[in-house]
Amino acid sequence: MFDASRARRWTGFLLVPLLGVLTWGLARPLPEPSSHRRPRAKRTARTPAPKAPPALLARAPTPKAPPPPAPIRRTRPAPSPRALRLHQLGEKLGTLAPAMENPCVLPSEERCARTALGPFFDSLDALTSATATTPTVISAFGNSLIAGDRIVDVVREELGGAFGDAGRGVLLVDRLAPYGPRARAGFAQGEWEPRTLGEMQLAPLPFGISGVYHQSVSARARSRFTLEGEPRGTLWWLDAPEGGQLSVHSQGQVLATTEPQGDGQARTLAFDIPAGARALDVVADGKGAVVLGVVLQRPRPGIVLDTLGVPSSDASLFLRSNEDIFRAQLAERSPRLMLFILGGNEAKRLEWGRSNLEEVEEGLRDFVRRARAAAPGAACLVVGPIDAVRGGTGPQRLVRRPYLDEVITVERKIALAEGCAFFDIFSAMGGEGSLARFVEAGLVHDDLVHPRGQGLDLLGQLITDALLSAWVDSGGASPRAALTPTTEAVP
Repeated sequence: MFDASRARRWTGFLLVPLLGVLTWGLARPLPEPSSHRRPRAKRTARTPAPKAPPALLARAPTPKAPPPPAPIRRTRPAPSPRALRLHQLGEKLGTLAPAMENPCVLPSEERCARTALGPFFDSLDALTSATATTPTVISAFGNSLIAGDRIVDVVREELGGAFGDAGRGVLLVDRLAPYGPRARAGFAQGEWEPRTLGEMQLAPLPFGISGVYHQSVSARARSRFTLEGEPRGTLWWLDAPEGGQLSVHSQGQVLATTEPQGDGQARTLAFDIPAGARALDVVADGKGAVVLGVVLQRPRPGIVLDTLGVPSSDASLFLRSNEDIFRAQLAERSPRLMLFILGGNEAKRLEWGRSNLEEVEEGLRDFVRRARAAAPGAACLVVGPIDAVRGGTGPQRLVRRPYLDEVITVERKIALAEGCAFFDIFSAMGGEGSLARFVEAGLVHDDLVHPRGQGLDLLGQLITDALLSAWVDSGGASPRAALTPTTEAVP
C-alpha cells in the first residue's frame, strides 16, 4: 500500500541535492565553444594592451590613415584686369594651361587625405571662410629671377587681392643694385656694404634666410622704411665683433636699441610702432653694424610673401646660410608655403663643367630638407627653370642651352620624393623655343637670360594660375593612385 507521507519525505530528500547541483551548474562559467583548445603560448614581456573598446567599435577595422576630409567647394577668384591682359599675352606667346603636380603625402583607404600643398590650401580655405586669425606667410627662395622682387610680386599681389593682404614681411636695408624697385628694401643713406651668399668669394660673416646682410661702412648710416599701419616690427641683426650699436627711430622717438656684446650671435629686436607713424629709420651708430633684415607686417589675416632671392645663387649656395640662424628665422616666420624657384644657374654650371648632376641633386635635396626641418608645418613647391638660350650672335644665338631637361628631371624627382609639389614652368611657358618668342616680343633683356617687364609678370601669372587651379581641383576628394609620390627616378 502506497504511503503518501513517506513518498513526500523521499521526494524532498531527493530534490534538495538536485537543486543544489543545478544551482552550482548555472553559476559556473560556460566553457569556450571550441572543443579543441590550443596550448597556451609562453608569456613574454610586452606593453599592456589598451582597454578594449565597446564591442560594436571593436568589430570595426582600424583605418591606416584618417579618412579624407569631406569635399570642399572652392571657387576660383575672378581674374584681375592685369591677369586678363597677361592671359591674352600668354596666348600670343604660346603658353600652355599650367598644371601643378601635387602629390599625395597622406593616403587613406580609397582617397588622398592630404596632398603636398594641403597646409597652404587649408590656410586659403581659412582666409576664404573668414576663420583665419593670423597672416598666411609664403617664403620664396630663388635666384636673380626673383631677387628684384619680380615674378613673385605678381604671386603676392594676385593672391593678396583674392585672399587679403597682410603686409610686406622680410625687407632689406637697401637694394642689391643701384636700379630696380624698392618695394622690398628701405631707402639707404650713408654707406652700407651688401654681401650675399651668391658671391664667388665666401663672405666673412654668416647669413640668415635672406642670404643677404648689410654692414655699415660709415657712422650714422641709416635706412628709412615707409610704414603702412604696422603696429610693430622686428630687426634681425648680427652681434658682430666690434660691430657697434643699432637703433630704431620713428617720429623723433627711439623705439629700440641693440646691446652689442660682440659674440657673433644673430639676435632679434622687437619694437612697437607709434600709431599713425609714416616712416621708420634703422640707424647704425658706428661702423661695422650688421643688419640681416627688417620684418614689417600687419597682424591680420591675409597673404604675406617674403622674397628671399639672391643673384647667382643655386640650391647648394643657399646652404651657405648659417644653419642655426636659418632655422631660427624661418621658424619665426612660420610659413605655410615655401617656394623654391631654382634651376637656371644649376644648368649653367653643368654646361660650364663647374658641377655635375650628383651635386645638383644633393644640393637641392639638402636645401629642401633643411627648410622643411625648420618649418615642418609648411607646404613646399619646387618650380623648375625657365627656358634658356645661348647668347652671342649668329645662327646659334637663340639655340637652347643644354642640361635643362636633366635639371628639370632632377628637380621633379627631389620634389616628389621629399613630399613637395612640382611645377614645370618650362613646359607652361611653351617649352623649347618659348624664350626665343619672348625675345622676339621684346620681353627679355639683352643678356638673353633674364625676362623683363611683362615677361616677368607672365611667369608670375603662370605660377599663380597653377596654384589656384590646384587649390580648386583638390577641393574635392582626389583618387589616391593618381597623386601618390614616388621616390624612384622619374623619367
